[in-house]
Amino acid sequence: MSSWPSSSALDASTQTFPVLSAAQIDRLRPFGKVRNVQAGETLFQPGDLNIPFFVLLSGEMEIVQTEFNGERQIATHVPGEFTGELTMITGQRGLVLGRVTTPGEFLEITAADLRSVIARDADLSDVFMRAFILRRLALISGGHGNVILLGSRHSANTLKLREFLGRNGYPHQYVDLDIDKPSQELLDQFHVSAADIPVVICGGKKVLRNPTPQQVADCLGFNASIDASKVRDVVIVGAGPSGLAAAVYAASEGLDTLVIETTSPGGQAGSSSKIENYLGFPMGLSGQELAARAITQAQKFGAKMMVARSVARLNCDRKPFEVILDDDTVIETKAIIISTGAQYNKPDLPNLKNFEGRGVYYGATFIESQLCQNEDVIVVGGGNSAGQAAVYLSQSARKVHMLVRSSGLADTMSRYLIQRITENPTIELHTKTQIVALEGNGDLQRVTWRDSATGQTSTHNIAHVFIMAGASPRSNWLRGCVMLDEKGFILTGRDLDSAAEAGTAEIWPLARSPQMLETSLPGVFAVGDVRAGNVKRVASAVGEGAIAVHMVHKTLAEI
Repeated sequence: MSSWPSSSALDASTQTFPVLSAAQIDRLRPFGKVRNVQAGETLFQPGDLNIPFFVLLSGEMEIVQTEFNGERQIATHVPGEFTGELTMITGQRGLVLGRVTTPGEFLEITAADLRSVIARDADLSDVFMRAFILRRLALISGGHGNVILLGSRHSANTLKLREFLGRNGYPHQYVDLDIDKPSQELLDQFHVSAADIPVVICGGKKVLRNPTPQQVADCLGFNASIDASKVRDVVIVGAGPSGLAAAVYAASEGLDTLVIETTSPGGQAGSSSKIENYLGFPMGLSGQELAARAITQAQKFGAKMMVARSVARLNCDRKPFEVILDDDTVIETKAIIISTGAQYNKPDLPNLKNFEGRGVYYGATFIESQLCQNEDVIVVGGGNSAGQAAVYLSQSARKVHMLVRSSGLADTMSRYLIQRITENPTIELHTKTQIVALEGNGDLQRVTWRDSATGQTSTHNIAHVFIMAGASPRSNWLRGCVMLDEKGFILTGRDLDSAAEAGTAEIWPLARSPQMLETSLPGVFAVGDVRAGNVKRVASAVGEGAIAVHMVHKTLAEI
């Protein structure tokens, strides 16, 4: 029986380490070849790409995590069991070492053929996907990844990298230098200054000082399996709920699909602590859970995900379209779905940037909640995201001050959240109130707000502010290619007709009318929060992503 010492609850689970029946193995045989293996033979190592999938017909093997001070066995496999975790689906570099301990025969199947099995055989697909996901969760909970992040809670970049790795579901070990004094002393001996924090030890070999998420992604080979020279059927820019839905439907319908995400999948919804009004989840789920499931689903069908890369511009006067990335890589595609979403508006405060990540946050996840346990916090905003954050933070904070500029919440927030907020003794609602000053030496220490109804200001010793107010579209890279409204949101469908009638838009270039989610550039679609007239709900974003794929098919038929 296999074991995974990092998680005793999963060790005993037959779903994490299932034993395949003889009939199931027979269905796999046409996709692979029998390989004789010897004791001590290494079948795959951390950092390998395109690692084969092995089913043990006889013999045994161990799964090992390589560390600085040696190796740590994290699982063993016996006949009837199989290797692999989510990297088998994502195409990213492997995380662990697989070594034969008892000679025998293994059925070896390539990663590409395994994906064919998953697409064709529903029974085996469920067995493999469930095991892969549970094994990845065990790696994450046990800190078994090949990354060590040494940082400080007083470092904005530490918080950024923790969120980046966490929201991308990448196993890693975090060392808090504010608590772990031996680690800090070790860094001091190597003359690692405060400006070098955080330090990332990548793949057990390379040391990165204060790296960007892009540098970490490159070091870990997040995008190593992506062929940028291919002409895609559709490129999806942005991996919020609408973009991920589009990826699932496009890939499942046979389109060559590439998703490009600047930071972490999930968009604004990905930072939501709990979404309770999404169809089919009566107990609610976090935005990160929703994003993780959608990513796995899209990659199961063959969608490719490029992470930590942003689109700099679009060459829209060429066919296929040319999507130019921030590193000047050119991606050619026949159609585009824009799902770049929107970002929270920032208060007009001169020193706001100084405190971002050091007391000012734009998401309320588990990581941020750990930083403000038993302290007073402020949540700015009156929408559902702000309401979810206030309720979530009230579980760990001493007091949650909720600041909204309007006179109430009824026009901007779901009723169930309003009721939760008004009935929660830990949350205090301040209407017609906004922050006017931030103070602190390095980290945020004091906040001043003004009550616009009375004109009075008051200063409070509060070191944590969560800003979730308003939204501005991420559409600047599209100027000159597609029509935008006065606020920068993308015009689509009938809104283009209205703009043309008003004389503010050029005449639609084709004989047919633009499709419902089509921009002023035929073959380019906009979905979710970046689209003018969007409905700010996760369910509507998912629906738009699915509908856009139907329209992409129509566009491809015209080529």
